[in-house]
Amino acid sequence: MACFGDKYSALFVSVAALVAVLVFVSGVEGDYVYLEWNVSASLDRSPVSKDQPVITINGMFPGPLINCTTNDVIGVNVFNNLDEPLLITWNGIQQRLNSWQDGVSGTNCPIQPATNWTYEFQTKDQIGTFSYFPSINFLKAGGGFGPIRVNNRKVIKVPFPKPEREFDLLIGDWSTHSYKAVRESLSSKYGFLSTNFTCLLMNGKAPYSFPPTTDEYASFNVTRGKTYLFRISNVGSALSFNLRIDKHKLVLVETEGSYTNQITLDSLDIHVGQSYSVLLTTDNSISSYYIAATPTQTNIRVAGVGVLRYAGSTTLPTGPLPIGPDPSDPEFSLNQARSIRWNLTAGAARPNPQGMFNVSNVTTSQTFLLHNTRTQLLHNTHYTINNVSYYTPGTPLKLSDYLNNGSGIFYPDLYPTNFTERVALSGTFVASGTHKEWLEIVFFNDLEDMDTWHLDGFGLFVVGYGHGLWTPMSRLTYNVYDPVVRSSVQVYPTGWTAVYVYLDNPGMWNLRSERLESWFLGQEMYLRVTDYDPDPARERGPPQNLLYCGIYHSPPPPQPSGPTVTPPSQGLVPAAPAKSWSPSKRASSNVLLGVLLLWIVL
Repeated sequence: MACFGDKYSALFVSVAALVAVLVFVSGVEGDYVYLEWNVSASLDRSPVSKDQPVITINGMFPGPLINCTTNDVIGVNVFNNLDEPLLITWNGIQQRLNSWQDGVSGTNCPIQPATNWTYEFQTKDQIGTFSYFPSINFLKAGGGFGPIRVNNRKVIKVPFPKPEREFDLLIGDWSTHSYKAVRESLSSKYGFLSTNFTCLLMNGKAPYSFPPTTDEYASFNVTRGKTYLFRISNVGSALSFNLRIDKHKLVLVETEGSYTNQITLDSLDIHVGQSYSVLLTTDNSISSYYIAATPTQTNIRVAGVGVLRYAGSTTLPTGPLPIGPDPSDPEFSLNQARSIRWNLTAGAARPNPQGMFNVSNVTTSQTFLLHNTRTQLLHNTHYTINNVSYYTPGTPLKLSDYLNNGSGIFYPDLYPTNFTERVALSGTFVASGTHKEWLEIVFFNDLEDMDTWHLDGFGLFVVGYGHGLWTPMSRLTYNVYDPVVRSSVQVYPTGWTAVYVYLDNPGMWNLRSERLESWFLGQEMYLRVTDYDPDPARERGPPQNLLYCGIYHSPPPPQPSGPTVTPPSQGLVPAAPAKSWSPSKRASSNVLLGVLLLWIVL
């Protein structure tokens, strides 16, 4: 048996430790999760009307769960079997330093019919409950949505006991009309086709007992005396809803990537585009119970109904649904929203408290005052931000910015971010954000409809809500101690909502109304955050499979030899195309490096 001397033995131990460290660090980076999706329109999956097309993924409606862990890299190869272009966006996944994968019209060329394209993105430093859906052509109203879970790494303690099981619950309004018919009417000069909401779907299924012969409804089987985690998302087009489970309490624990202070609720308001996680303990008698969702902040009266069924129950629920809060009472909903606070002591994606930012000492360098309005342009109805209705160019902003500094496609800061244009107009609205500075955004809802706003790429520190007009004095009412951080925030009718955003993520980021009609008819803009210092926060270059469209039908010719310099005022300097960055490959490389070092030393 060969033996090492003390010197070599110590050296061997040191190098072996180095190899172990490299392997551990590689493991922290996460796994590679590869998925193949076939997106199709089916007449066999409609929950309420047999002649209504439903967008399915791998034959499923809703689509399959993306179940991953912090820092995993997700590869989704999307095959478009629809008869029109397709993009999918990952609602709440921040795409750190990589807006090339965001899946909206400003960042990606659409996937054309009968073709496929692979998204590749990382759930960098995130945990929580999110969703995905089609982002263009009003397709979301026809389906194509699904759940995303980003789990904590095992070394991070979750701030509640491990549940018996986790359930995904996707709830959203559903119309009797096909998404194509509604889209056509919204684009017409001759008026709207009434949306005519039939019900709220739960996991793509019609309500229990709707019609009375329905045997396809959302049902969750549980065991008495256990605690379950429900991950709930509003995947609808227009309606906020209030959710309750008969004779059970809901303990709120997380929303869109932030652990919250745990509060016990009888019911929970969830607005379009939002996601929550709640704990439910089955502490009632063995029976079956209603799960009810009904619209709030509106006079529309429809419902979504599912069933919570205890093991051993031989009956189904009967009688009236559990009573919720008055749907026309804004104070209940507003007070509940203000009670949702960030848990400053919980770990999250990294082994440190998630509330490391203390926004009480934040100094904002920019303030956006954004009004949502509705207007007529060329006899068509449009929704606007500061009286500007977004015009979608045929060339993605991100591609144009990369190849030609945006010239001819958009011009940054052409439209106002803190006042309203006197005359309504249509334009490609792009605003500049200052990298690594704080931005304050105040959303004004000048309409009578409930609205939700979403910003890709960032978390929104929700510091305030209010009725009527916002003024600088309204800042005295802000919660700057423990505001919850989320990706989608509601704005009440004729009210305002204020958020802080730390602009630490360079890229081209979509800011939009999550209310589908408003978004489709122009209520969106882009926030362009650039960093001209290549070290350390440079955004990744474009992917190797980058699609070209619009004025760029193919890759540009090679750059001439010799150094070229683009002045900072001109925009982003094109970087080399990104190489494959699978963490598993990176882990293998690190292990090989360690073995090589060991071999050299010995």
